[in-house]
Amino acid sequence: MKYLGSQSKCNIGWRFSMAGAAYTYIIIGSGLAGVSAMDGIRERDNKGGILLIGAEKHLPYDRPPLSKKLWFGKKKVEEIFLHDQSYYDRKDVTLASGVSVTSIDAKQKSITTNKGNTYYYQKLLLATGGVPRTMNLPGGDLEGIFYFRTLDDYLRLRQESSEGKTAVVVGGGFIGSELAAALTINRVKVTMIYPEPVLVSRVFPGYLGKAIRDDYLNRGVTLLAGEKPASFSKKGNEFITRTESGKEITSDMVVVGIGIVLSLDLPRKAGLQTANGIIVDEYLQTSLPDIYAAGDNAFFPYRALGKQMRVEHWDNALNQGKWAGRNMAGAGMPYTYMPYFFSDLFDFGYEAVGEVDSQLETFADWQKENEKGVIYYLRDGKVRGAIMCNVWDKVDAARTLIQADQRVTKKSLRGMIG
Repeated sequence: MKYLGSQSKCNIGWRFSMAGAAYTYIIIGSGLAGVSAMDGIRERDNKGGILLIGAEKHLPYDRPPLSKKLWFGKKKVEEIFLHDQSYYDRKDVTLASGVSVTSIDAKQKSITTNKGNTYYYQKLLLATGGVPRTMNLPGGDLEGIFYFRTLDDYLRLRQESSEGKTAVVVGGGFIGSELAAALTINRVKVTMIYPEPVLVSRVFPGYLGKAIRDDYLNRGVTLLAGEKPASFSKKGNEFITRTESGKEITSDMVVVGIGIVLSLDLPRKAGLQTANGIIVDEYLQTSLPDIYAAGDNAFFPYRALGKQMRVEHWDNALNQGKWAGRNMAGAGMPYTYMPYFFSDLFDFGYEAVGEVDSQLETFADWQKENEKGVIYYLRDGKVRGAIMCNVWDKVDAARTLIQADQRVTKKSLRGMIG
């Protein structure tokens, strides 16, 4: 492992001067997108110096297990790290952990860190993702509330989640629903609070959302749908959550999973164009030369859907990061990949690809209603997205159907996938 300040291996494309170290490539963000970009660079350039900067002190790790497999005994913490230290050594990558970037000077092609150090780049990638969305209400900043996102969050929550404990989970989207299931399986009594009528309402059509709701209720989860917290307080070691309708819930833990706030201050101050994320072209290059973006924060042209989108999922980070790295090293390849995503809510597992928006028309081809089958999302008679519910290894078939961009009938969709 090379650390900042090491003066070895100067022949690999980085150097020191009175002004600071210079690297061929600097990657800000050491999550999956950043590490995948590193791999993409190394596919084309084995010598250019790479500086990989991450705010967390851990080695880069995989995020999905934090709300999935780690809770079910399917993975151990030591198995979620993307690589061991020797991997970065072999790739001639300088890994700066526990470091954040405070400014970018696009004209000077330099960055400055919270340690006061300045580094120069030829190509720069922003893979900074976001931070957990917090609740701006009385008690929202109480010590001990989990705004869940990181490995440290998992380690602390897991330690506190012993059998018989109680938890309030705020949020009925992906992360809130997954954490509620994980805690319940580990014999924690869970109360969920969320403003929508059903769980995962942005994706699940109403009939599936209601079925998932019933499953959670049957498993002992208390659901407060259509509710929002009004305040949090503490009495001794217990939290008291009051809702806007006047309900009061006492619990040992409060876990909030209501999405992320994108880390856009840095690119905006650098002069990059932003909208729903950092605006990039089909090559994942931003509005300024030699600066790229990938992962949760990239607002990119989704070619198969013909629209600009941002995708906060593991598969997009994996592939978009690698694509960006290749392009930083001169590949000149448009990003055409169609990322998928997945989740597990108790026994209901699914994979999804394309535009899966509950506002679209849907058609369900069930093998077993609300348990096993495929839901197609349609616009103007064409398939725009699909969720495979407990149907596996059919993502490529769904991609092909979406890319065909052909009008379909509900009759023709029966049995097409799965």
